Amino acid sequence: MMSEKTAYPALWLHDVSRAYQQGDTPLVILDKAELALWPGQSVALVAPSGAGKSTLLHIAGLLEKPDSGDVFVNGVSTAGMDDGARAAARRVDIGFVYQFHHLLPEFTALENVVLPQMIAGLSRAEAKVRAAQLLEYLGLGHRLAHRPAELSGGEQQRVAIARAVANGPRVLLADEPTGNLDPRTADQVFTALTDLVRASSLAALIVTHNMEIAARMDRRVTLREGAVVELA
Repeated sequence: MMSEKTAYPALWLHDVSRAYQQGDTPLVILDKAELALWPGQSVALVAPSGAGKSTLLHIAGLLEKPDSGDVFVNGVSTAGMDDGARAAARRVDIGFVYQFHHLLPEFTALENVVLPQMIAGLSRAEAKVRAAQLLEYLGLGHRLAHRPAELSGGEQQRVAIARAVANGPRVLLADEPTGNLDPRTADQVFTALTDLVRASSLAALIVTHNMEIAARMDRRVTLREGAVVELA
């Protein structure tokens, strides 16, 4: 679904191929795959284990280079970028949420969201304002001073979401973000995530095995024989 006001997808995987050598035989994971994500849109990636979801996510997040094809972020090709430029693009344009929150245990919720902003060059004062606003939006305004061990699993994952979007990325990549949560908490975290995607005009690609959650997203895609295929 293309926005009439947007010239480029936030993320476009174009003609992307990736294979790994398995003995003398190449194991093809992606074969001229195409996927475009538009601002404000959440897309579910559902596929069985071994289909290539992790490879697709790593390539989309500029953590891995394809053998051929290109990844465009807001219309800009990343094919010719060196490692430094790719790292800068990840830091500014792409946010990551994982199944395990990976919060820094010695820091508070607020500090966990402040740190990536300071690494990106924002002052501590500005970063604290932004972090507090994000955590408040995600229903954690009363938990700013709590460390991860003092938070529930759902609260920890909401802090991880705030951290992922703290630098105002264009793209959010999430790998089973509710996989370790009970159904009620998973629903709360997913609702917070998708509300934030729409409010921030993010483009989100979310890997999930939960078909109920996938059904609530704007689009659903899978991987078949190395190609990205849209699901009804």
